[in-house]
Amino acid sequence: MRKNKIGKQQNEFSILTVDDDVIMTETLQAYFQSSGFRVETENDPERAVERVREGRYDIMLLDFLMRPICGDEVVSRIREFNDELYIILLTGHKSMAPPIKTIRELAIQGYYEKSDRFDQLELLVESCVKSIRQMRTIRRYQEGLSQVVASSAKVHQLKPVKEILDTILMEAKKIFPRGRFWIRLQHGPELMLREAADEAAFPEELAAELGSELLCKKGWVLVPLLDEQRQRIGILAADLGLDLPAEGLQLFEIYGRQVTAALSNVLLHDALSDAYGTLRDSYLEVVQAIRAMVDAKDIYTRGHSDRVSHYAVLIAEAMGKDEAFLERIRLAGLFHDVGKIGTADQILQKDTRLTPTEYDVIKEHPARGAEILSAISRFKPIAPIVESHHERFDGKGYPNGLKGEEIPDEARIISVADAFDAMTSDRKYHAGLKLDEAVAELKRGRATQFDSRVVDVFLDILKNYEAIRKDIAWTYPELPKEEA
Repeated sequence: MRKNKIGKQQNEFSILTVDDDVIMTETLQAYFQSSGFRVETENDPERAVERVREGRYDIMLLDFLMRPICGDEVVSRIREFNDELYIILLTGHKSMAPPIKTIRELAIQGYYEKSDRFDQLELLVESCVKSIRQMRTIRRYQEGLSQVVASSAKVHQLKPVKEILDTILMEAKKIFPRGRFWIRLQHGPELMLREAADEAAFPEELAAELGSELLCKKGWVLVPLLDEQRQRIGILAADLGLDLPAEGLQLFEIYGRQVTAALSNVLLHDALSDAYGTLRDSYLEVVQAIRAMVDAKDIYTRGHSDRVSHYAVLIAEAMGKDEAFLERIRLAGLFHDVGKIGTADQILQKDTRLTPTEYDVIKEHPARGAEILSAISRFKPIAPIVESHHERFDGKGYPNGLKGEEIPDEARIISVADAFDAMTSDRKYHAGLKLDEAVAELKRGRATQFDSRVVDVFLDILKNYEAIRKDIAWTYPELPKEEA
């Protein structure tokens, strides 16, 4: 960013500079415009809040000492409705910088001591840009994965081969709207070629270069479709353009695996059990990727699903459940929050009380998770468990208001495990409860929120909590260290 500023091509990021000193805002505007940013200025801090509410900015450069309100008050007001804006506070002297506690609580990305040089400030802005790009990549990848999941049930059907090929191309077009697609399949003695492109021919020269691995060249991506013996049965080809980002290539490769599994299922319909195994493995990869995306939204919730699964299995074992039950509850624990893939980050990561509308959005995730898992027959048994893990024993839960024995046994167990881990895990703005405090909460929820039998079994298990904690130590993320 710092090289060759003159004639710098404009980038996609916007900055709002806020300072009651007109010269400072204009200086910052000129400096960062020369680096390619779209920069606007504001000298009234109260008006700045309204401009953020009305407009779309990525980064704010905000003076700390202003009138009639200071920078920390500006940030506090903005955080009431916007938690995505990256904010850097500007101070006249390091001694006037806000306390580190304030910076953390208001999610301020940093502060800069004013000088006649902006090198350090530019480094802070570059850091913000890097973070914003990473978040945008995650969201694009998240949206793409959701589309792959949505397409899974359609391509994995036992239909005539030509219909399956057309469905594969149609679903690919939904995931990559600007792409052009071809699929070639060797079906017995017949060589079938289907296309979803208005121009250009199948890339024969590249097809001749294709081996057993994905080929990416000159904007083209070719995926070999291999059967269970690693023999090629076809090729999925796409012209996705030279500017295809890395996550786009990963998505197409995942989709190629889905296509491979689907076509193998059709061509080997006389061996359905083997085909369903491939199907399950393929779908598991996608669901695992989605689960990882959910965990990646917030470092403070990483490992939550692994711990819930672990606690739930311990409870089920102590209750004498059989192996089939243990496997169901293990998987359901791992994927109980998979439906959150469709929930906005600003709601999941909100550190203040949710509005009724936001809470209604949160309550959609059990049903959405059940829908995702129901797409493959092997996962259907755990779908009702995932759908019911927020039901309450007294019938006041969601999404269906089930009561007592109406709630699946596995869901009643996961409900307790989920609540315990949520209570004892650290969050960004507060520490987790101590063991005795969490135990008291579980006891308080007996026969109302939770099944008393499950609570009693779990409380007995928690007598060995220190040993259990060591077993699951790997699931806890390394949290940012507190500064003195």
